[in-house]
Amino acid sequence: MSKTPGPGGVGSTFLTQLHQLTTKTTTTTTKPSRFSGAENINLVAVLRSKSSLRAPSIDSPLSLEGWSREEGNQPAIEPEQLTTWLTSTYPPPHRSIIIIDTTSSSLIAESYPLFLRSGIHVVTANKKAFSSGQSLFDEIYRITTADPHHPLVYHESSVGAGMPILSTLRELLATGDRVHKIEGVMSGSLSFLFNNFMPLTNKQELLPWSSHVLEAQRLGYTEPDPRDDLSGLDVARKLVILARVAGMKIDGPDAFPVQSLIPKPLAHVGDAEEFLKRLPAFDQEMEALRLEAEAEGEGEGEGKVLRYVGTADLDSGQIEVKMVRVARESPFAGLRGSANLFAFWTERYGSEPLVVQGAGAGAEVTAMGVMGDLIKVIERVGME
Repeated sequence: MSKTPGPGGVGSTFLTQLHQLTTKTTTTTTKPSRFSGAENINLVAVLRSKSSLRAPSIDSPLSLEGWSREEGNQPAIEPEQLTTWLTSTYPPPHRSIIIIDTTSSSLIAESYPLFLRSGIHVVTANKKAFSSGQSLFDEIYRITTADPHHPLVYHESSVGAGMPILSTLRELLATGDRVHKIEGVMSGSLSFLFNNFMPLTNKQELLPWSSHVLEAQRLGYTEPDPRDDLSGLDVARKLVILARVAGMKIDGPDAFPVQSLIPKPLAHVGDAEEFLKRLPAFDQEMEALRLEAEAEGEGEGEGKVLRYVGTADLDSGQIEVKMVRVARESPFAGLRGSANLFAFWTERYGSEPLVVQGAGAGAEVTAMGVMGDLIKVIERVGME
């Protein structure tokens, strides 16, 4: 949670976008949004780690324009209390209640079954409900298919931020295609690191690995402690979600090989500052790997590049996350900046995969993905 008023970077951006959407649907000087239901949305609570800002009634909702300037008017609220307050103050089915989760909280993720059983819809960017224990994943989807008027859960932004990754996969499956393999560069921070550490064309000066890690942290591409990204766990969680949606049963992100890019001696040293201070001592290890990749195919101008790739083979049941050498003509080699790329190898697409590529990180695109899911819920509830 943010230390400043508001629900964190993605949450604050989402509420800003929602305010803009509402304004555009009611302003004649701008082109109307295709979604016409934004004016019917009432913001009734903004929850923080240590306080909560709650509307006194449905007739007095929070202002989408002014919520960030208001301090929390009540203490933090636990999931059970939140459920009771919402369902008693705004009882469904007379009104649709939607919880927007832009945290990475395990506690909130584990409370999704509670919310759903109470008739509350869930829209989330939180990976943990769908990538932790298989039983939680199964329970969530069991509840949401229990009856014709079941509550809805959407989590497009748990994989690929605002990119249409899960919706693409679900459409492939729903239309009867068979998915053989899913692979991709699934981390914006690691994409940035490798695209700069070993670019497709070496026109700029090649800098040591630690320099790129420092730059990625400075630009905000990594978590405050870069080890959270370098561990590979974020990619592993996304791959678990994709594989589960495709029908695989997986215990969790620790159930398959995940290559960590953290030097073993630095895995548990002090804080992020201490880690970054000592990281240059291990630059030669990454430099040796870069040279080995460049030398592969030497003499034919076909030296390879390093990329960090997650792969789920649905046919064999094998999943792995690791640094790989890819040919220069590979779609993974041509990525720039912090771009992500997801490739779906399917029966219908044959020898050429269906590729979805774009910005896979950042508050703006992640919030947009959450907004898209919110609109889907509203449209579906209105149709039922």
